[in-house]
Amino acid sequence: MVGQTKVVQTLRRAATNPASMTHSWLFTGPPGSGRSVAARAFAAALQCDRPGETGCGECEGCRTVMLGSHPDVTVVATNETFIRVDRARELALAAASRPAMGKWRVIIIEDADRLNEQAADALLKTLEEPPPRTVWLLCAPTLDDLIVTVRSRCRHVRLGTPPVDAVAELLIVRDGIDPAMAHYAARAAQSHIGIAKRLATNEDARGRRRRLISIPVKLSSLGAALDSAADLVEEATAGAENTSGQDASEARAELLRQLGADPHARTQPPAVRSHLRTLEDDQKRQARRRQHDTLDAALTDLSSMYRDALVLGTGAQVDPVNASELEQIRTLAKAMSSEELLGALETIALARQRLIANGAPLLVMEAMMVGLILPRARSGARG
Repeated sequence: MVGQTKVVQTLRRAATNPASMTHSWLFTGPPGSGRSVAARAFAAALQCDRPGETGCGECEGCRTVMLGSHPDVTVVATNETFIRVDRARELALAAASRPAMGKWRVIIIEDADRLNEQAADALLKTLEEPPPRTVWLLCAPTLDDLIVTVRSRCRHVRLGTPPVDAVAELLIVRDGIDPAMAHYAARAAQSHIGIAKRLATNEDARGRRRRLISIPVKLSSLGAALDSAADLVEEATAGAENTSGQDASEARAELLRQLGADPHARTQPPAVRSHLRTLEDDQKRQARRRQHDTLDAALTDLSSMYRDALVLGTGAQVDPVNASELEQIRTLAKAMSSEELLGALETIALARQRLIANGAPLLVMEAMMVGLILPRARSGARG
């Protein structure tokens, strides 16, 4: 865990002192802060086999938890838009069983904010009164992302955004990244560890980001705005379909193997076709979620340019996120007033809310890009 000293102290104290232990936990923090890492590390500490230590990272209990193979630790990570009520009921049933090998039965829900209302209601009883050796670890961006009846039953642990230097140091030491590249990636990723690693190791990812953050200074007309929106959605859709296509073939083959069906048969029995339709529906939902996640990440990068221009325009003594794009930042700061830059950030935030509400991605991006057309171009068009 990077830059989370207080959180580490809280979790270590709970793992070693029964008086500090709670059976339902909620980890919140911004993207990249390490919510799921914190939950897994805490689960490893709870299952640590080495006497006198807490989370040694070397014993079988610690290693199997971090590898995702411990029989008493269930990790729920979904690519779908929602975690449904039938899955929640399965988890509640699993929580009632005793640990098979470790000290605790631990259930980690990495995307607890995706619990729909019915699924959340199905967990209320077991969150409030779990069996003596069961621990729930929920992860969500903020407290407001869960219904109040769920969060009121959990002990809250808030993670902050790791310092840029700490993320860069991690990339240097853990991944062998060149220091200059590590600092660039950490700052450009706004301390999101996963994105920082991808930027540091993938030239295509860096190229996509450069093209994305160049959009604000190019929005000189309605045509440019609509073209930018179409390009953004097309790239997100292509990436989601490419990933989904690879996963779909493997998942279909595995399902047919489990059902004992002939993968080369021209037609399948009705029962097999039913399972295949369910799989296809799940894969479509996963593809939509990947597309939305890609667009959401793009909006974060886009907003960083307006943020940097606002910082420059107001003279605030804050380091820019896009330090390598100072010329574009200056151009944007000259073209827009502080009020207009704040308005642009609000326009991007509105687009993010519309995506969360399942708005049509192309329409949402078009409305956003039109709202981001440079003020002089907009006034010229009106004239």
